[in-house]
Amino acid sequence: MTVAECLFCRIVSGELPASVVHETATTFAFRDLHPQAATHVLIVPRAHYSDAVELAKGAPGLLDDVVLAAGQIAEQEGLAGSGYRLVFNTGADAGQTVFHAHMHLLGGEQLGLFGRV
Repeated sequence: MTVAECLFCRIVSGELPASVVHETATTFAFRDLHPQAATHVLIVPRAHYSDAVELAKGAPGLLDDVVLAAGQIAEQEGLAGSGYRLVFNTGADAGQTVFHAHMHLLGGEQLGLFGRV
């Protein structure tokens, strides 16, 4: 897939609409269209990296920006006190469906156990 075909690159560029909740010079965050919790925000680097490992290898400072943006959004959304989950899905077996690195911020309710019990 080319960057021009990437769904998240198209959202970041403004070509496709999104419910934007936070923007910085290096990150872009918007509400997930299929939320898995009361609050479900996707935080993406503006630059295209296929997954979290590629992002960490190619631009570790940008990975920091993504995590810091998540913390700011958690504060903004009122989640910082009660807690929230940050998740990167890396690869198809992990559930990654858009191959542009992105972090899920989930919260706003009691979240279940993570993974198999």
